[in-house]
Amino acid sequence: MKVEYFMRLAIRQAEIAMDKGEVPVGAVISMDGKLISASHNMRCLQKRTSAHAEMLAIDSACSVLNSWRLEECNIYITMEPCPMCAGAIIQARIKNVYFGCYDKKSGAFGTVTDLSCFKWNHKPNIYGGILEEECSRLPKEFFKKIRKEE
Repeated sequence: MKVEYFMRLAIRQAEIAMDKGEVPVGAVISMDGKLISASHNMRCLQKRTSAHAEMLAIDSACSVLNSWRLEECNIYITMEPCPMCAGAIIQARIKNVYFGCYDKKSGAFGTVTDLSCFKWNHKPNIYGGILEEECSRLPKEFFKKIRKEE
């Protein structure tokens, strides 16, 4: 199944983020069944608020496709996007959003709020809970380790 394949690539990106000491979130973008971009959280390393996995993957996909419109693209994210990333996904006109675990603190595609319900000029298709158990494992491990270190 293509969705699981791309979600596993996103999980690998989240593992890379965790290895770097970043909150383990990964994102990949595909078009026509091909990988276009992949990224992971880099907020601490880049010292930029906007260096979320989704934002970096969107920026990379725009460069690869030489367009800000990603209408035929799908994004796969290990965690439900925050409001900033959900807004960028809508603005980029990404067709389908697949995410793993739900974000109870800042999820913006159904958990805390749902930005896809507003009357924007684009509404992505949202699919949550993809490989949810695997995707939720990494943040749990990461924050458990941080709590032990404090």
